Amino acid sequence: MGLLDPAAHEAVGRRIAADTMLQREHDFWESHFSGLDEQFEPVAPPANILPKIETRLFGAEKRASWWDSLALWRSVAAGALAVAAVAVGFSVLQPSPDSSALANQLVAALQAEGSDVQFLALYDGSGAVRLTALSGATLPNNDYELWAIQGGGSPISMGVVPINARTTVELSDAVRSGWGEGSVLAVTLEPKGGAPAGVPTGPIVAQGAVTKI
Repeated sequence: MGLLDPAAHEAVGRRIAADTMLQREHDFWESHFSGLDEQFEPVAPPANILPKIETRLFGAEKRASWWDSLALWRSVAAGALAVAAVAVGFSVLQPSPDSSALANQLVAALQAEGSDVQFLALYDGSGAVRLTALSGATLPNNDYELWAIQGGGSPISMGVVPINARTTVELSDAVRSGWGEGSVLAVTLEPKGGAPAGVPTGPIVAQGAVTKI
């Protein structure tokens, strides 16, 4: 799709070719989104769309919280656009699913400038998020912790997540009450075992906005 720089694109391709779990994940995405291929024609967006999106996202006064920095939200928007492009673009090698089943599903690409940690998240309406680690390295004295940020509220911990595997994260009642398009998923680097007080302390290494398919 050309969404990664050449070095990252080649690295992900080599990892998929050598990792049977990623191959299965690739096949899953191909099958899952192939039903969209016959329903839409590619259309170039008007030039005025991006300024309008940025005005809606960044025009209001921002809070002082580090979660609301301009750089963070611009990268969230970029991740949402990228994952939408990936979702529509996967090819047609598998049988088509029922397109009505896709209508309530949500996806998010989690990444951050200057970080090699990347996740892909899929919510299929079952009450859990399927989280796939695409890149990143384990650290002996730290864990990666997943957070949900909804409606301007404080981050809600969704638990420690592995960096080298696919995992399923159940939505707690607190997360479920505000869950939907526009929610943000973020991953921070925390001490071993996770943030000790249930409040993020480490840097954000990946984040992305939840987008409806």
